[in-house]
Amino acid sequence: MPPAEPRKIYGAICPHAGYVYSGPVACHSFHAMSGNRYNTFVVIGPNHWGVGRNMAAPADCLWETPLGGVEVDSQAARRLAGTSDVEIDFFSHSREHSIEVQIPMIQQAFSDFRILPVAMIDQTKAAAIGLGMAVARMHDAGMMVIGSSDFTHYEPEGRAREQDMALIGAVLELDVHRFYDILEERQVSACGYGAVAATMVASRELGATRGELLKYATSGDVTGDMDSVVGYGSVVFV
Repeated sequence: MPPAEPRKIYGAICPHAGYVYSGPVACHSFHAMSGNRYNTFVVIGPNHWGVGRNMAAPADCLWETPLGGVEVDSQAARRLAGTSDVEIDFFSHSREHSIEVQIPMIQQAFSDFRILPVAMIDQTKAAAIGLGMAVARMHDAGMMVIGSSDFTHYEPEGRAREQDMALIGAVLELDVHRFYDILEERQVSACGYGAVAATMVASRELGATRGELLKYATSGDVTGDMDSVVGYGSVVFV
């Protein structure tokens, strides 16, 4: 069921591991958003394979999932490419899962929408800020921005939570400069850090004043193995 009292949400962070591990965490963000209606989901994720362009969005295609096909918002993709370093390229998405796993969850919570997937090889601060600003400029009232990332990878449970809470603190403050400082100083192994930062920037530019951590968990909560875990966080920007 959608929230009893829908509220304005400017963006969200969702994890992208196997559904059994990160799905119960990601669902918190989608539930928070589900009281509203959106016509396009801008989903930003890392390009784990390093295949294709530094930043890429596809156009003129349909993404197939077990729940059916979802059309790419080609007009929005070209508009974004015309005002940023994003290039129109399908090949960049051909092996990547970080955006793909979000789509069935969106389908479960929403209907009649399109997607604008953006895959990032270049996740530097400058690239993330540039992308976030460009997304904010081309944003309309029917869009929602989602950053896809897991947090710490393959460290003991206590260490992973400590690392992730430090980084998430900057996320909740929408402080992209502090975010990158913590990322570098603590060597936090979040895979989609650029996607998180771009979503922070876009959300702040659109009017968000803070983030809310809805749920945090690790793979250890599922497997019971606390020696080597991956961290997952669900955040919305309000």
